[in-house]
Amino acid sequence: MKCDILTLAGLWNSGPQHWQTHCEQKHACWTRVPHRDWNNPVCSEWVAELDAAIADCEGRPILVAHSLACMLVAQWAQSGSTLKVAGAFLVAPSDVEAPSYPIDANGFKPIPLAPLPFPSLVVASSNDEYVSPERARAFARAWGSKLVEIGPAGHINGGSGYGPWPEGEAMLDEFCRDLNP
Repeated sequence: MKCDILTLAGLWNSGPQHWQTHCEQKHACWTRVPHRDWNNPVCSEWVAELDAAIADCEGRPILVAHSLACMLVAQWAQSGSTLKVAGAFLVAPSDVEAPSYPIDANGFKPIPLAPLPFPSLVVASSNDEYVSPERARAFARAWGSKLVEIGPAGHINGGSGYGPWPEGEAMLDEFCRDLNP
């Protein structure tokens, strides 16, 4: 199977109105990485599932993550996997260490704050219920990610009005062009 883009849905599997779902329907080469339990994800299990999905790719995929899946990418990056990715597009990273996080962190704490060993871009909102702007900036800084703040956009999901998201696709296109000049 040839993978260009692996989508990593967030908690509750980024539903039918989510921008990731719309992009997957629009681009046949986008593949959503499956997960056993979207309601109660266990970090170690999800890291292993991501590693298997990357191993199935012919080349180095680009990870397109939302919410909790951004933490998955950071956890995978420190897992010791020998596999490589081209980069990661990380949208609305959730702060699993915040007291307001809606589920048990199930191994996602502590949040890895080491530089990611691949290029990355964090897209953050100024009024995300799952991460403060300060924490999103701190994650981007720690991971060595470029940061794009898009203003008040909620959690940048279907519930916030981000179904079709042409601006997000344009940011991803630019990110991909920068990976392959």
